[in-house]
Amino acid sequence: MRILIINPNSDLEMTKAIQKTADTFVDNDIQIVCKHTIGAPKFIETYEDQIKAAPGMIKLVRENENEFDGFVIACHCDPNLDVIKEITSKPVVGIGEASMKLASMIGHSFSVISMTEQSIPNKEVLIGKYHLQDVLASVRAPNEQHKSLSDEEKYLETAKLAIKEDKAEVIVLGCAGMTGMDKRLEKKLGVPVLDGVVCALIILIGLIKNKISTSKIRRYKSS
Repeated sequence: MRILIINPNSDLEMTKAIQKTADTFVDNDIQIVCKHTIGAPKFIETYEDQIKAAPGMIKLVRENENEFDGFVIACHCDPNLDVIKEITSKPVVGIGEASMKLASMIGHSFSVISMTEQSIPNKEVLIGKYHLQDVLASVRAPNEQHKSLSDEEKYLETAKLAIKEDKAEVIVLGCAGMTGMDKRLEKKLGVPVLDGVVCALIILIGLIKNKISTSKIRRYKSS
């Protein structure tokens, strides 16, 4: 089995971190290749960033269609996920959709930990798109009180507030840049903490093994 993980941005360090997480998770009979998107912004923060990333993402899928059994879109806002599902016959999973839908299965409610306050509304819109608003406890980002802490400590303290104040039972890490932190945070928080990269692989591997892919009867047309 061969899986291509597409990092929608052009950040090489993030691409390496995603690759490391994937390699640690999968068995030896599964080959993972993670590629950044040439021509994309270094970070995907706005809707304009998502559009700028689209040509490179489409190119990656079309150039690698025959070489891989499925694709992961490794950005928690699931940029251009619909068009990627449409242009390939192979299964495609976004880390945002995967992590939040899995979170809804293992707890009464979940909170998404985002990097910045500016991204909170975008996350809330995405949650509505996936019909998960009824099981959402909150979307939170580190506040001014956390600015002197390391990134991981910021997310830890933010998650603690989500659990205590919002009654979250599951924490979703809301950025591929947080990959690799899940088990360390989980140990300190005492609740499940979901890494979107791992969640997407959990789902995609199952889809590939059972030969299931995106329906093309109405919403997504055959290319």
